[in-house]
Amino acid sequence: MTLKTILLGAVSALALSGIASAETLTIATVNNGDMIRMQKLTDDFKAKNPGIDVQWVTLEENVLRQRVTTDVATKSGQYDIMTIGIYEAPIWGKQGWLAPLDKLSADARYDANDLLPPIRSGLTVNGKLYAAPFYGESSMVMYRKDLFDKAGLKMPDAPTWTFIADAARKITDKSTETYGICLRGKAGWGENMAFLTATANSFGARWFDENWKPQFDQPEWKNTLDFYVKLMKDAGPPGASSNGFNENLALFQTGKCGMWIDATVAASFVTNPKESKVADKVGFALAPDNGLGKRGNWLWSWNLAIPAGSKKVEAAEKFIAWATSKDYLNLVAEKEGWANVPPGTRTSLYQNAEYQKAASFAKMTLDSINSADPKKPSVKPVPYEGVQYVAIPEFQGIGTAVGQQFSAALAGQVTVDQALQSAQQLTEREMKKAGYPKK
Repeated sequence: MTLKTILLGAVSALALSGIASAETLTIATVNNGDMIRMQKLTDDFKAKNPGIDVQWVTLEENVLRQRVTTDVATKSGQYDIMTIGIYEAPIWGKQGWLAPLDKLSADARYDANDLLPPIRSGLTVNGKLYAAPFYGESSMVMYRKDLFDKAGLKMPDAPTWTFIADAARKITDKSTETYGICLRGKAGWGENMAFLTATANSFGARWFDENWKPQFDQPEWKNTLDFYVKLMKDAGPPGASSNGFNENLALFQTGKCGMWIDATVAASFVTNPKESKVADKVGFALAPDNGLGKRGNWLWSWNLAIPAGSKKVEAAEKFIAWATSKDYLNLVAEKEGWANVPPGTRTSLYQNAEYQKAASFAKMTLDSINSADPKKPSVKPVPYEGVQYVAIPEFQGIGTAVGQQFSAALAGQVTVDQALQSAQQLTEREMKKAGYPKK
């Protein structure tokens, strides 16, 4: 055997061992702008971690929730990293379904203490962080200043629902396909029910009384759903019962919505001139109220988490540290501008003068996040936590079933009264089956 042959064999063996030691992380994520941007920037992570490759599974919100819930509950190991919400993180953490992110919490460079307190608190169980926030959000009003000027209207910083409804009807011009307001109608506990539950809070409604009795047979829910259905019939776009976040974003960006009440994270997309035809015409206001002491805004974050029992914890932690770090925010700012960095996760971002200058929505976003109160979400006392959801495992199924009834009411397939009656009956049945009230 020649020296050349020996050297070639050694090089081949090294190459093969390198291939064998490379890990591929399969990441399940939601189909929205910030997550798509992260995928485009993944080469930065791979350059810094040459032994790790990344495979993306990008899904619509409702489908993502179903898939990751099934995967984590059955421990099938389909995903190495999951994108989950602030609803799932503490519930799954308590059930032992997630690996705690101890290394991140202890890493001074990562600086977990910089995470916004309302967001970090929602992802922590017994002092341990179980998911890292990629972005955080509340909800607020995004509106067309040009349409308001034309109609002689001035948006208050803190509007009432009465003002919003009146303004929506005034700026609607169906002959030009300009609709006064776009609101979520697509069925799902995190789609239409996120919006409607937060709205119901401001109407004085609640999911359950203090004894866990469902409340859809009470006048506050009737007032909420009547208001919503009538408003959308008068001033909303056609087919609204099929519209979720992405559909309404597209409508607003193309100039077809005068107002949109939805996630604060949308602000960078509606003000980005590369993506929005109305980028220079957008104003912001707090989510509306009814004078009862609660605004219709929620608290949410999309987070990255590792299923318990994963065999790729170390590699997964490295990716999560990269994607949710201060360095990642700087990377996005460098590539896309400060206005487009993922919002709502770090205190330091809101102390950054460059961000404040670039993001006209920064203060409104932070004020909205800080004003949401998951421990006291409604006007009346409740036995649960969660602003736009109820933080119990059964809520996913119940919330989606109720969402289907309310979406049908919006589509005109059933009356508001029929939808509320069905919601009351199915919620009572499922809660009884689940053993509520718990002793």
